[in-house]
Amino acid sequence: MRVLIVEDDPILSDGLKAGLGLAGCTIDAVASFADAQAALATSKFDAVVLDLMLPDGSGLDLLRGLRASGDLTPIVLLTALDQVADRVKGLDTGADDYLGKPFDLDELVARVRAAARRGEGRAAPCLKSGGLALDPARLAVTLEGKPISVSRREFAVLSALAERPGVIRSKTELEERLYGWQEEVESNAIEVHIHNLRTKIGRDAIETVRGLGYRLRVSR
Repeated sequence: MRVLIVEDDPILSDGLKAGLGLAGCTIDAVASFADAQAALATSKFDAVVLDLMLPDGSGLDLLRGLRASGDLTPIVLLTALDQVADRVKGLDTGADDYLGKPFDLDELVARVRAAARRGEGRAAPCLKSGGLALDPARLAVTLEGKPISVSRREFAVLSALAERPGVIRSKTELEERLYGWQEEVESNAIEVHIHNLRTKIGRDAIETVRGLGYRLRVSR
């Protein structure tokens, strides 16, 4: 899951990056309204954690503009403005969730996961395809009920495929799930992760579609 953090407090931003990173998310962070607009215009995110009070504009205005343009990216507002009227205004403007400061990091992570899966059009917390099951809350994978050990990045690749079994995911899409802006993309990383996953869940579980990408075979 790739998450954009829009927060101008550097200490809080670093804490959010660390906490969401430990939960298996790929994180990008910006500190201003303008940078958030640019990020959302050029990159796709599974969820956004958005502060309302930014140095060069209002997070509500950013949210309002996104929804007016048809952008449905799940957004969790995170702000010190936590009166009932503030929460109602944020939600009615188009936010998927609203959390006041101070907050519990585990709760924020759970809310971000919930908003992201609603954005994918599903309510169940786990991803399932045949005998394969993924639990994003625990970064756990089971095959026919037996636990499968995977790395954080292997989990990210597998979850991207398992969100839409049978649908092709390009190499670029998978790389975007693994790497933030500041991380160097290794040229053969996706191929290595796919190879490792096939070793663990079955050679035929992930299909290569030449020139297009990869897809998780739909179990029948």
